[in-house]
Amino acid sequence: MSPATQIKGCCPLDCQDTCAWVATVKDGRVISVQGSREHPFTRGTLCAKVNDYQERTYSADRLLHPLRRAGPKGEGKFERITWDEAIDGIATRFSAIIEEYGPEALLPHNYLGSMGAVQRRALMRLFHALGASQFHGSICGAASNILDAEGHPRGFDPEEMVHSRLIILWGSNDLSTCHHHFHFMKEARRLNGARLVSIDPRRTRTARACDEHIPIRPGTDTVLAAGMAHVMLREGLADLEFAREVSSDLDEFVQQVSEWTPERVSTVCGIDADVVERLAKEFGVKKPAVIRTGIAPQQSVNGEVFVRSVSALAILGGHWRFSGGGLFIEAYPVFYDLQAARPDLMTGQPRSLDMVRLGQSLTDRSLEPPIMGLMIWGTNPAVVQPNVELVREGLRRENLFTVVLEHFLNDTARYADIVLPSTTQLEHFDIQGAWGHHYISLNHPAIAPIEQAKSHGEIMRLLAKRMGLGAPALHESDEQIAASALPPDVDLEVLKANGWVKKSPVRPGFEKGKLRLSEGIPEAVKPPGAGHLQLLTPKSHYFLNSSFANMPRQRKAERQPTLDMNPSDAADRGLSDGQQVLVKNEQGALTVWLRVTETIRPGVVSLPGKWWSVPVETEAVANMLTPSSWSPGGQPAYNETFVEVVGAA
Repeated sequence: MSPATQIKGCCPLDCQDTCAWVATVKDGRVISVQGSREHPFTRGTLCAKVNDYQERTYSADRLLHPLRRAGPKGEGKFERITWDEAIDGIATRFSAIIEEYGPEALLPHNYLGSMGAVQRRALMRLFHALGASQFHGSICGAASNILDAEGHPRGFDPEEMVHSRLIILWGSNDLSTCHHHFHFMKEARRLNGARLVSIDPRRTRTARACDEHIPIRPGTDTVLAAGMAHVMLREGLADLEFAREVSSDLDEFVQQVSEWTPERVSTVCGIDADVVERLAKEFGVKKPAVIRTGIAPQQSVNGEVFVRSVSALAILGGHWRFSGGGLFIEAYPVFYDLQAARPDLMTGQPRSLDMVRLGQSLTDRSLEPPIMGLMIWGTNPAVVQPNVELVREGLRRENLFTVVLEHFLNDTARYADIVLPSTTQLEHFDIQGAWGHHYISLNHPAIAPIEQAKSHGEIMRLLAKRMGLGAPALHESDEQIAASALPPDVDLEVLKANGWVKKSPVRPGFEKGKLRLSEGIPEAVKPPGAGHLQLLTPKSHYFLNSSFANMPRQRKAERQPTLDMNPSDAADRGLSDGQQVLVKNEQGALTVWLRVTETIRPGVVSLPGKWWSVPVETEAVANMLTPSSWSPGGQPAYNETFVEVVGAA
């Protein structure tokens, strides 16, 4: 028996923490994965989702061989084929599609299933070289992307939060979605007596750990921000010098919020007027203060309005003047992962389609040319997109050739014509940035790929060779692809040895007189009729979006699809704790179990977790109920879902 070795790596998943980890390998098998004790952010711990990541790699239902469809799309019937057959089949179909319809009839579709430069970006080199359609937009965070493009800063080094004296967690459940950020908040509490305030319709794990919880009515966050600004201006607590210096419309903003008294805010937001008054005064006095907001409040038809409102509030308070003050939504190291996709390989200007309107793109009969070839990796659109039934309608098209790269036969893979087995993070080399801190992380492979799984870089090289594409970028190694994303002053060998490096951008600054603070303040999106409840579909503690929904430990911990409902709403409907209920609207219906709890405010129900369609006993794809609606900037409005809840037959 050989002695155990430890291999440095990092978590690849769509999470702000991007943890550094150490894989322990014995006799050629990974026996554990633990958080790096040396990493300033990870601090030796991993989350409840990935702290047994090796179980994902060695799972009995892991995809380890190429598959070809052997039944109707969606049934999940496949036959095993060789890699030569798979690559030949894909290359032949893609080439035929290009010849008949043109290269724009091909569409790549991927997201953040892996944040690695290789696993996320390598295959885009192929599609850029082919001249395929491009995609734009974002499943989440699109609203803050719009404001960022306008110049509104949306983050700083989160380690600065140790200096904060007030931290408002606005729709952010950090202890379930990015718990390492909470280290710095607790440190601020210890060093400065900082108060932590949670604004959330649900009393989450994070809300319970805060000093105060404000159970706001969903969709009224902009009104609360306006009310806080009103009080700050009335009490002379606003930093008008700073606000006037950086904004173009301060007078208009002041006029806009003048109507939003705490009493009026109270009737809209469903919280006491004195809470608005007290929080506003505290935010005006305690410096530095930070509004730490999550993705959830953006997922509305008014997503951009919300982000602008909290940005305006942070500016009005002058908190950006201080370390640990301002607005925190996201944070990135200096890292150029888009370079790894090599957009310079494109010739001309192929069309770009909105990635979160995949269902529309696949079913639009007027689209010219139509999408005839689709490759999906790093996302599960048959579960996570809005109005997933429309997505599935498109994926069911017999004349659509679909290739899916996956670890498991998830809902999306079941619609594929060819499924390719992808390596997990323990089996390949990669480098990635982060969207919640300033560290670049490197992942060493702990083991060789199991059976026939391949990295996305290797799949790109095989397809490029088979299709006769000679551009050198299409034949680079995974290490070369990953290294192409590094800043010039980051040494690859040093990064290999250390496993991570901090590469902070300059702290956000402001152009004089540029930012627009004012915008119409919507009170809330109204339900379609009496008896309807607003459905929230937050991330769960043990799943990461739809990842891990098939893993035994995580499924056992989540137990079953469960709808949280306030006791008053349950009583009105004659429903009781633990019973099965039907959640329905004009989009469809789901059967789930009911949990009657005071942790959710009246008028709102919550169904955590992105459950799959299989196995049927826990089938609860919440986005079956989500309509096709977006903010003006393209943010899917998942929060604007209204349902009826009745006892299941």
